[in-house]
Amino acid sequence: MNKVTFWLVAIFVVGAVSIVEAQQPTKIPRLGYLSNSDPATESTRSETIRLALRKLGYIEGQNIAIEYRYGEGKRDRDLELAAELVRLKVDIIVVAGGASWVRAAKNATNTIPVVMVGSGDDPVEAGLIESLARPGGNVTGLTNLNPELAGKRLELLKEPVPKATRLAILHDPVSRGSTFEIREVLPAAARALKVTIRSWEIRDVDGFEQVFAALNKERPDGLYLTSSLLIRTNHKRIADFASKSRLPSMYPVKEIVEAGGLMSYAANDAESYQRVAYFVDKILKGAKPADLPVEQPKKFEFIINLKAAKQIDLTIPQKVLGRADKVIK
Repeated sequence: MNKVTFWLVAIFVVGAVSIVEAQQPTKIPRLGYLSNSDPATESTRSETIRLALRKLGYIEGQNIAIEYRYGEGKRDRDLELAAELVRLKVDIIVVAGGASWVRAAKNATNTIPVVMVGSGDDPVEAGLIESLARPGGNVTGLTNLNPELAGKRLELLKEPVPKATRLAILHDPVSRGSTFEIREVLPAAARALKVTIRSWEIRDVDGFEQVFAALNKERPDGLYLTSSLLIRTNHKRIADFASKSRLPSMYPVKEIVEAGGLMSYAANDAESYQRVAYFVDKILKGAKPADLPVEQPKKFEFIINLKAAKQIDLTIPQKVLGRADKVIK
């Protein structure tokens, strides 16, 4: 074989290999989105994540795929749906829910990275991570745990009704974050504000009417709700009860205020869900969840619904309105 023939053959082989390589489909990363809620309730949050991913160059349907799984408010679906995403061999699982849903994903796989968001539970106490600074394992992301929020909510609830001395606390004992508030945070905050609090457990949907009937007899001066899946998925019912019973109320999520509740003070959802894209991007580029510090919220929102205030004949002082991030008129 002369030199000319050799080089022609070499060029042909290299070209053929390049064509074959070009024909090989590029692997598109797959993101699993696991939520304890339903598509309608979760749509704003999931859209926030999609837009944040787009800003980083990840466009759903083009260079990233997302598999959505929703628990529809049913607690017992966490293990089933987490296992389903693992069987699909997704590259990352984003969990929008409480500690039990993060734990379900963690138990389903110790290799697929798990990014948590929207949980009000302490991820260290729940055994999901080793520490906020160095999570260890395959779980990282964001936690909404911020104990001082409970005291702040109680303070904001009392400001429009300074004569309030008895407050009812609705909570779901299944929620670790809710239980932590009841036992560790709210008693001290109540003493500082010179109010008496009484907690009412709601374990299932049927429990609402029983508690509502009891509250109508007891007539507290205000209503405070802790955060849990059960409470979030029944927010319209709770807001309607507070309105009919003329109870000033404070909620842990803005959706309840948008549905007719009086006030909420909580972490800025949009900011938290935007940060999910940061974790996804870092992991897809090779970072290990064990080395990505878990973040806590930096921005909080105080929202007041003046329509709800009017329905219960409550005047919100101007100084309180001036502190609100959003006023619904």
